Amino acid sequence: MGGTVAGVGVTALGLGLEGPRGWAFRGVSFEAEPGSLITIEGPSGTGRTCLLLALTGRMKSTEGTATVGGSALPKRMAAVRHVSAVAHVPGVTDLEPALTVAEHLHERALLQRRFGDSLRGLLRPRAERKSEERLRIDAALKAAGLDLASLPKGSRTAVRDLERPEALRLSLALALIGRPQLLGVDDTDLKLSDAERAEIWALLRSVAENGTTVVAVCSEAPAGTVVVSTGPTEPAEPGEPTAPTEPTDATDEAPASRDAQEDVQESDGKEAADALAEAGRA
Repeated sequence: MGGTVAGVGVTALGLGLEGPRGWAFRGVSFEAEPGSLITIEGPSGTGRTCLLLALTGRMKSTEGTATVGGSALPKRMAAVRHVSAVAHVPGVTDLEPALTVAEHLHERALLQRRFGDSLRGLLRPRAERKSEERLRIDAALKAAGLDLASLPKGSRTAVRDLERPEALRLSLALALIGRPQLLGVDDTDLKLSDAERAEIWALLRSVAENGTTVVAVCSEAPAGTVVVSTGPTEPAEPGEPTAPTEPTDATDEAPASRDAQEDVQESDGKEAADALAEAGRA
């Protein structure tokens, strides 16, 4: 992205979120250095999306603690939102099918300039603002690995005409326009071929290597990441704390087939919507 980004460290201790219908996730504990690739792995219904939103300051946890770059959660959610961005989250960052790629990018750049940058930036000459917008967009596209020339109609390609990997890369580019220190990505490996998954994981690793801390939801985490499991835990005995989820480099057993994986992940959109309704969105 035209240089490295100063990422943030992320830690959690006994983190949990309870809504009216029970626990979305509970007992999550891990520690990750700045520039880490953190993978949230678990079956559908175990709060993967909720945990992603909690760690990026967009959903209020109800138990335990977390710290993102020195900002404690849930007390300083606004501060965490200021340094983070999310991509590919159903019900939160959905792309508009009728809009073109260029329109999405321009809109996001305008929002960043209006709400994400300093007031001084708004007062700069128009030509200077336009140049900065172009640089931001180009850097974000490069970081997301999205080549506009390869699209059917270039930048005028409508979102509905994008292949799934291209739509994911566009969502990543939109998030990266703000140069976040923490990037949250949902449904990272949903309905992708093995080759496409390998490409996306390589992309996220490159984003992390450039400094941005990445938190990615997936069904099967690759090796060499900080793996956080949201699988079901045994209920704690009265008076005993819930056992935390420990980070590990080993992956849990994957669903029996690729179709089973996709069926499991397709319900994550409903999980996110239900969680937002239950716990409240920041």
